[in-house]
Amino acid sequence: MDATVTVTETADVGPDTVSIAFETPEGFDAQPGQFVKLSAEIDGESYARFYTISSPDMVGEFEITIEIDPDESGPFSERLAALTAGDEIEMSGPFGSDYYEDEPRVVVLAGGPGIGPAVGIGERVVDDGGELAIVYKDDAPAHEDRLSKLDAAGASVAITDGSITEAVDAALTGHKDEQVFVYGFADFVEEATEAVAAAGGDADAIKVENFG
Repeated sequence: MDATVTVTETADVGPDTVSIAFETPEGFDAQPGQFVKLSAEIDGESYARFYTISSPDMVGEFEITIEIDPDESGPFSERLAALTAGDEIEMSGPFGSDYYEDEPRVVVLAGGPGIGPAVGIGERVVDDGGELAIVYKDDAPAHEDRLSKLDAAGASVAITDGSITEAVDAALTGHKDEQVFVYGFADFVEEATEAVAAAGGDADAIKVENFG
């Protein structure tokens, strides 16, 4: 669907990382792990970017999480970073076929901005009474409060800025109903896929969103 969405809240959730919540438009039906396209015209030029949903559901509002690199951000990132409650922006979506589908055990491997969908899926899994493991690689972690709450709720949460091999091996159980998700840039996707294979998992069964 295409809609104009209204910002309900913004928050700093880590170094150079912000979350933006929007009022859910009528008829918007998405699942954790899917993504939306935001677009705007700035100084006569059109911009559009894709962002994965970082909220566990779409009831009332939905959220995205974005990294704003002060050395590399462009006009559109700066526009998003400056949004406040009441502002509007154009949205299309949802997109993506690799999302949470009520799997009873979920392992999420997240690199950098992949933490957004990781916490969204993770909170939904816990809310649904499922089992959850998250392996998160970043040298400047975001969403640490939400990760701490997931850990306190019984999830397995591993945060590292180095190799993920041992953490992935510990997270995978080999259970027939276990679903692995991978979110991150291409180098992390490759690292995560190799770690799953090394741990005896089925790399072909991973649900992947490659950020490029």
